Amino acid sequence: MEYKDYYKILGVSKDASEKEIKKAFRRLARQYHPDVNPDDSQAEERFKEINEAHEVLSDPEKRQKYDQLGADWQRWQQRGGRPGDFDWNQWTTGRPGERVHVRYGTPEDLQDLFGGGSPFSDFFSQIFGGMGGAQRTGGFQYEMRPQRGRDYEQPVEITLQEAYHGTARLLQMDGQRLEVRIPAGAKTGTRVRMSGQGASGVAGAPAGDLYLRVTVLPDPRFERKGDDLHATVSADLYTLVLGGEIRVPTMTSEVALTVPPGTQNGRTFRLRGKGMPHLRQPDRHGDLYARVEVRLPTDLTQEQRALFEQLRGLKGA
Repeated sequence: MEYKDYYKILGVSKDASEKEIKKAFRRLARQYHPDVNPDDSQAEERFKEINEAHEVLSDPEKRQKYDQLGADWQRWQQRGGRPGDFDWNQWTTGRPGERVHVRYGTPEDLQDLFGGGSPFSDFFSQIFGGMGGAQRTGGFQYEMRPQRGRDYEQPVEITLQEAYHGTARLLQMDGQRLEVRIPAGAKTGTRVRMSGQGASGVAGAPAGDLYLRVTVLPDPRFERKGDDLHATVSADLYTLVLGGEIRVPTMTSEVALTVPPGTQNGRTFRLRGKGMPHLRQPDRHGDLYARVEVRLPTDLTQEQRALFEQLRGLKGA
């Protein structure tokens, strides 16, 4: 029996966190799922390996036992051990006929996917299946979950102002009115989950979930980049030349920005904490970047024009 490197199968390090393992599993499971790769036997085998690796590494007790086995296997290899010489007895101590309950976090049932065959390798069966190495059939009892209902996704549009403060939407579902809260800091692509508000499950299984997929509409005043906002503010020539204050819009009010004398057209000023709230930490905000654009005077009076002529003359002197 050959050792299986579950960390390598998921593409994670041996000290990977539970979150990293789950993220790697979800990414690979989507890539190699039989529904995405019909009639592809290699993808099917890869999908089986991915599920098997996740079943072990996501369970603290199984992972601990597997890590101990891996350490022994590594020492055996370093001693120049030959295939078939590794002592598996201390690891395959299960009793024939012992039942194994296998849990899955997805609604698909692996047995259905693979035509009723075992979705696990002999390696898994001997180490974790309690099959003792002698009995290779009939040793598993699968804890079958009734298939949950289908998830629904509903697009919703909100303004940037609503994204800043948070908002709510009323939905009509099966004759029932639901109020869905959209949190402050939501971005285009943010999904808001309402557990159990999707399609009903089969035979008492839980219902699916309802997801609102958010689109934040453009705002004429600001361009959003992550949690930062960018705005263009105009200032007259005299203020840029001599220095002074200009008014800058924010999501809540206008603020005064002091510009120094000789401010060049196009200069950008950073206003800390005046951007959008972070989605998961609404008390923290991004920044607002105000780009100054000169507003040239028009319809000059004769006196004003004479003063500009005088300035032009002094420049050439």
